[in-house]
Amino acid sequence: MRYLHWLLTRLAGGLFVLWAVATLVFIGIRLVPGDPVEAIVGGPGSQAGPEAFALARAEYGLDQPLPVQYGTMLANLASGDLGTSYSLKAPVAEVVAEQLPGTLTLAFLAWALAWVLAVAAALFTALATGPRLARLADALGSGLEILAAAVPHFWLGSILVLVFATGLGWLPPVATDSAAGLVLPVATLALPLAGFLGQVMRESLATALASPFALAARARGESEAGVLLRHGLRHAALPGISLSGWALGSLISGAVVVEALFARGGLGRTLLSAVTARDIPLVTGVVLVSALTYVVVMAAADVVERLVDPRPESARTTALRASTPHPAPASGRP
Repeated sequence: MRYLHWLLTRLAGGLFVLWAVATLVFIGIRLVPGDPVEAIVGGPGSQAGPEAFALARAEYGLDQPLPVQYGTMLANLASGDLGTSYSLKAPVAEVVAEQLPGTLTLAFLAWALAWVLAVAAALFTALATGPRLARLADALGSGLEILAAAVPHFWLGSILVLVFATGLGWLPPVATDSAAGLVLPVATLALPLAGFLGQVMRESLATALASPFALAARARGESEAGVLLRHGLRHAALPGISLSGWALGSLISGAVVVEALFARGGLGRTLLSAVTARDIPLVTGVVLVSALTYVVVMAAADVVERLVDPRPESARTTALRASTPHPAPASGRP
């Protein structure tokens, strides 16, 4: 019964998020200067006359009052109809299905790399022996994490291209389907997130290693490595798991900048082009799919957290609030 209540609560919350996103997109896209009918009749340079504009408005319902347009949009979305793209003249569902795998591949690879770097940074600090070396490792790790978390994606990507593509010639300056072509885009997305997760992991691991359960494990004769790997990392990972939904959402939003910078196809570039063209159905479809991905990943992260940490909900919430630091916000990320 408890899990059914949790599932229903999650479902209701997810539907509310999708409704709120659709509403904000409906309002926001209409605040952008320009006429969306231009995208239907061929763009700003089109030679279409007033009759063509009037026919396009009537065909797509843009001649109706805004409340009617809003209600029609919600009804279509509820039935699973994302509409037809004004600029591409293709079903939005097909456009999104074509572009989504590239963005998800980029986001998941960056998420995995960020976790690897965050765990490595936490272990580097935890394994430092001696007071002086421990302080040096903590200061170095903290400085690098804050620097990484504060770097804007567009600046970091430009520097990586300048060094590894233009300067050293090791990697291509634009994204390709090869493994080498993914390195720079993935690193550009992963490094700022790794800085944030690294701060969370490092502080949580230090707290876990000083907790009573770690002291009890040492008293039983368990080695320091065993305490670290079997107990410390498991508890230190919990705040990061809780933040994984937010992290993947930030990666998908950051893909708008990265895909444009590295000329890589995906939802990011599609969304940018759709906003420029005031393509209302395509903007709505891309944003809703991104929001749905965020909701699903948040729910999955919740399930994983429950499996890793068997404590009651209240105890998990209290521990998370106590162990999660407040790092400097990452600038330049949507």
